[in-house]
Amino acid sequence: MATLRIPDEKRSITDPSKVREYLAENGIEYERWNLSRGLPPDATADQILEAYSAEIAVLKQRGGYTTADVIDVYPHTTGLEEMLAKFSREHWHSEDEVRAILEGRGIFHIHPKPTHDEPMSRCVPVFAIEVEAGDLIRVPAGTWHWFDLCADRRIRAIRLFQDRAGWTPVYTDSGVDQCYQPICLGTSYLPGRTA
Repeated sequence: MATLRIPDEKRSITDPSKVREYLAENGIEYERWNLSRGLPPDATADQILEAYSAEIAVLKQRGGYTTADVIDVYPHTTGLEEMLAKFSREHWHSEDEVRAILEGRGIFHIHPKPTHDEPMSRCVPVFAIEVEAGDLIRVPAGTWHWFDLCADRRIRAIRLFQDRAGWTPVYTDSGVDQCYQPICLGTSYLPGRTA
């Protein structure tokens, strides 16, 4: 079950209905998937997509997604640091970012954009959703966000795309991502980001 944190308010939300409600109020869709498919730990991407084909079909119809794939990241993944550098800078996409987490954990930081009447500051309120196996999250197109892996640096997830070429990050260069450490469950947020 996802854990939601609002670091600037020094509060966390773990109650499933309250997590879902808070995320919905901020335009983020969240649901839980039953992962009991009997897949072996070394299941291929094709086996995973076949096992979850019914759920993927529902999502495709609901969101206009045309393709799905599986991302499988381990601490020893070639190019991991370069990959994480792309994800961990604040950005947005012209299409939704959809992830159904099958293994591992990660943390999405969401940076709600200020209204046109509010001044943009470097460190405006941000909330973070730590996702784990069984969590499905949809971050809508245009949402400012970034993503980090948790300390085990492991994640396997089904991704869905509206464009078969996949999404491209558009970096905001706001610097807000530098104000929050990528810390997962059981730890608190501290000012400043560590390298």
